[in-house]
Amino acid sequence: MAIESHSADDAQGAKEQVQEKAHQAADEARSRLQQQVDQRSTQVGEQVSSSAHALRSTAERLRDEGQDGPAKAAEQLAGHAEKVGSYLSESDADRILHDVEEFARRQPLAVVGIGLFAGFAASRFLKASSRSRYESSAPPPPPPRAYQPRPTPTPQVPRQPVYDPPAVPSGVR
Repeated sequence: MAIESHSADDAQGAKEQVQEKAHQAADEARSRLQQQVDQRSTQVGEQVSSSAHALRSTAERLRDEGQDGPAKAAEQLAGHAEKVGSYLSESDADRILHDVEEFARRQPLAVVGIGLFAGFAASRFLKASSRSRYESSAPPPPPPRAYQPRPTPTPQVPRQPVYDPPAVPSGVR
């Protein structure tokens, strides 16, 4: 009996140890993912803010050329891009995830549409890339041969059998 309880305790301890390691690995992966999302969102936010600055410059040039309508549209687009850029630069992974979840709860059909569009775009991308991968992995076609006309066959005329009279032995007439 003592051996059975001792091995059961060992098994329980091993189980707890495995669970603890699994929780540590999950926490570490979650932490790395959050760091990646924070880093990437900051980079994208800076790029979007840079694009907003370029749009503002374009709007000023359009205004200088007397094109107020397109200049106003570019200015509005730059304002929206600036808001998105600052949101991405300043937000952490938890806030972004919370906002995405909130949007999905308020606009489920929009999320379905975005998912369909993303799936369609991904399928087109994969199809295009698989074609180029196939073409790059296929053996190259043989080099073209120089044109050499084939000789035309001469028609074969059936030959008539030649009649050879039987040989007559000498002395027989």
